[in-house]
Amino acid sequence: MGDRQPLVGRAVVFGAQGAIGGALADCLAENPGIEIVYCGARHEPRAGSKRLPFSFDLVDEPSIAAAAAQIGADGPVDFVLVATGALHGDAMQPEKTWRHFSASQFERMFAINATGPALIARHFLPLLSKERRSIFAALSARVGSIEDNRLGGWASYRASKAALHQIIRTCAIELARRNPKALCVALHPGTVDSALSKPFQRSATHGVFSPEESARHLIDVLERLASSDSGCAFAWDGAKIPF
Repeated sequence: MGDRQPLVGRAVVFGAQGAIGGALADCLAENPGIEIVYCGARHEPRAGSKRLPFSFDLVDEPSIAAAAAQIGADGPVDFVLVATGALHGDAMQPEKTWRHFSASQFERMFAINATGPALIARHFLPLLSKERRSIFAALSARVGSIEDNRLGGWASYRASKAALHQIIRTCAIELARRNPKALCVALHPGTVDSALSKPFQRSATHGVFSPEESARHLIDVLERLASSDSGCAFAWDGAKIPF
């Protein structure tokens, strides 16, 4: 990672009604270098100072394309943060054994954690500024690392996040040719006090962060990214996560 480069320009946050996404939107809106924060959610989140809401559905590509057309009409963007994700819910829990594998759970995990961010990349990577450093970042998880998997379990979630890492790497390679000043990365926010992590917080290695703490860590990582970091995954403390 390189020297700190303060964030400037226009930002887009997908998942701005979630715990981390909302905190990221607030943190960006408070940043003096940020002109506007487009805040996206299934149901439009609150507006506010420098916050402009829009609606989208992660599993509905036309809604993502419409958001890109709406935001792109105002000009290039400097930061796109995808703060969406699923781990459990609707009677789904992380698998403890292969005996718990189900097609429906794998389909849901991949739709939310991999395909959705890929479709956002399809429509928003072309909007990244070519005049100055710009960043596309998607929230991932350390358990998406194949090399770091020593405990097993959580197969559909792990696999979907590993797929997200491959999507990020692939997009970064193409982005380097099309927009050399742009970066594409995955970010691990740590264990955050949210509905997603609530059942699993006891096992948190580095403790549990508030959404605001996690957002500040992630913004710090974004400010310190160098061009050579594109295509990689980083934890909340700036440590590189092996794919």
